[in-house]
Amino acid sequence: MGLAAIAAAPEDAVVPCDFSKARKALFHALIEAQHRFGAGTPILVDGDERVLSYGEIVRGALALGRALRKGTAPGETVGIMLPTSAGAVVAFFALSAYGRIPALLNFTAGAAGLRSALCTAVVKCVLTSRRFVEVAKLDGLIAELGDIVEIVYLEDIRESLGAADKIAAVIGQYLPKLVAAQPQPDAPAAILFTSGTEGLPKGVALSHHNMLANVLQMQSHVLLTTRDVLFNPLPVFHSMGLTAGTILPLMIGMKVVLHPTPLQPHEIASRIRAAAATILLSTDTFVSQYARAGQPGDLNSLRFAVCGAERLRDETRELMRSKYGVELMEGYGVSEASPVVAVNKIGVTRPGAVGRLVQGMEARIEPVAGIEGAGRLLLRGPNIMLGYVKPEQPGIIHPPPGGWHDTGDVVSIDDDGTIAVQGRLRRFAKIAGEAVSLAIVERGAAALWPDHGHAAVAVPDGRRGEQIVLVTTCDRAACSDLALWARGHGLPDLAVPRRIVVVDEIPVLGSGKTAYALVQQRAEAGVVDAAR
Repeated sequence: MGLAAIAAAPEDAVVPCDFSKARKALFHALIEAQHRFGAGTPILVDGDERVLSYGEIVRGALALGRALRKGTAPGETVGIMLPTSAGAVVAFFALSAYGRIPALLNFTAGAAGLRSALCTAVVKCVLTSRRFVEVAKLDGLIAELGDIVEIVYLEDIRESLGAADKIAAVIGQYLPKLVAAQPQPDAPAAILFTSGTEGLPKGVALSHHNMLANVLQMQSHVLLTTRDVLFNPLPVFHSMGLTAGTILPLMIGMKVVLHPTPLQPHEIASRIRAAAATILLSTDTFVSQYARAGQPGDLNSLRFAVCGAERLRDETRELMRSKYGVELMEGYGVSEASPVVAVNKIGVTRPGAVGRLVQGMEARIEPVAGIEGAGRLLLRGPNIMLGYVKPEQPGIIHPPPGGWHDTGDVVSIDDDGTIAVQGRLRRFAKIAGEAVSLAIVERGAAALWPDHGHAAVAVPDGRRGEQIVLVTTCDRAACSDLALWARGHGLPDLAVPRRIVVVDEIPVLGSGKTAYALVQQRAEAGVVDAAR
């Protein structure tokens, strides 16, 4: 394909981006939003239907942050282990207001993954909630983590708040410069972690400017109004759940309804109806569950839903259209880009594509041996991270070379700038010298057996280098059917799995992504069992 640089200034952008407006600290941007939309404006609905105004969020953050100063230092990274909730939002801005750096922890990652993340980001203190620990049954996990970090419960801090904390909160709401820290826009604002689908998670250091620039990019790319109601069931440790699902609505005056877990399809469908939500953030896996679980009319209030993290299946798109009349917009993002990179638009959605780049971004395509018409995607722009924090060098931020982030994804970009994601480079099997997309295999399985879960992986093959194994929940799945599908779609026989392993469920991460490390284990175990 050769090297290509593509500028992303969508001709039909709603609002031109002025990135100078993103040159501020997140907490001060929240104060500005409070002044613009009104301190008494209800802006956030929690999972228990409690409604918070801008003023309540700001005062809560200032009071909590002041209390947390006693056990932490400016510039210190402090862990947050909470579900998507008002508590997580207040805790995030509490740390940000006083110059601490929130590290959003994936409590579904298990003890080993969390210990690695805590060591990588040099976290000494973790904020959580007794009620959350009890409901999520995390007592054992907390006991293990308590050996290496201090566990601080929000309930205990709230009980200890004194008159001075509350007075400072009231003063800071209107005169924040007298109370809150004023970090530089390019200082770290949050540490997120890569999903760990293919190894130990790395820390992703995002600046205040990165996240606010992405807010501007999203606002420019898709029409959003203060009349919209955003429903966010994605975890705040997921970059989409944090930036797009939490920070974006607060900054633009759009009410957000938070749900503590994406794993409650019946409850979510019912809450979307009750809230008259107009926008939903989700993944293909989750939105298909909501569509099936919902009663007629439950999702009809949605203007659109944005799906990312995994390929949006045609079956899911058609289900939402036929049952609810709702358009699904596929997008593409990575934590390293804060996260939104590209999104389809209503009326110009193209199946299999993720739209054009948001404003201010550049893309570079590097050729990959054995892959024609596509290449490895590199990105640069104001929303690209400060850098990785690696497990082997804790606490040190490694900037992307020249500002270019190597996504590791293989994509094609057509003449009008529309991006189609072929899959991660690691998600290609090398068979007899040819590169075969494992995503294509999953696409075929989804087309043949749409009511089941599927994941394809490559395992070693002594004769051809690697072979493809399909892990599926469909006990009717057969390689012969996949061979017919492949031929009908002009695909080579190399794209047909050699083996099929049937499982009860496809393991997923808390973000909704397929847990390919676990799928790989099951595939290899299935191959061994079949050989006996």
